[in-house]
Amino acid sequence: MLIEYSKASIYQEDKCVLKEFDFRLEEGEFVYLIGKVGSGKSSFLKTLYCELDIDSAEKAVVLERDLLNIKSKHIPELRREMGIVFQDFQLLHDRTVLSNLEFVLKAIGWKDKTEIAEKINQVLESVGMQNVKNKLPHELSGGEQQRVAIARALLNNPKIIVADEPTGNLDPETAEAIIILLKEITRTGTAVIMSTHNIPMLDKIPGIVYNCENGTMTELKA
Repeated sequence: MLIEYSKASIYQEDKCVLKEFDFRLEEGEFVYLIGKVGSGKSSFLKTLYCELDIDSAEKAVVLERDLLNIKSKHIPELRREMGIVFQDFQLLHDRTVLSNLEFVLKAIGWKDKTEIAEKINQVLESVGMQNVKNKLPHELSGGEQQRVAIARALLNNPKIIVADEPTGNLDPETAEAIIILLKEITRTGTAVIMSTHNIPMLDKIPGIVYNCENGTMTELKA
């Protein structure tokens, strides 16, 4: 089990956004998180990498860490076992694609130039972006930038990819291609959880669906 929450509650300031919900994620699973704006999707995702605290729970475990008792010094280690993908890509705009990815690897301690180059080639090839290494982000389309952002998320061989509205800024055709790519990644054993408003995609590219509504989260049965 990669993630297990039991009777968890999450607050934003003084407001309870999700109350006493359960959630589970296992290796290789592909999970959609749906719900209206403000329903708690992003708040939940932020708790997974400890950007937001869980107010209370019977159990809140992510990658074998108890989030109710995790020390701040252990949070970077937890995050290194995840890949996080954002709606707005969050690439460094003054650096090429290559420099963006080198920056991440060097920040987590990679030093060997040959190993760095090989890893970058590997992740860019896996998302079909091996020919854009020397381009700046503004020279890429939105879909290309998101593919690079997914490549960046793959640098650590993550056990989980957390994607918060990764297709929100993309046209429907490009959005479908990105979701297909994320689904393909689960074949390697990496689990993917993504929030989305793209409801028609749930039928095209099936996955496990959790719905955030009226302050709680429930799994929708197929």
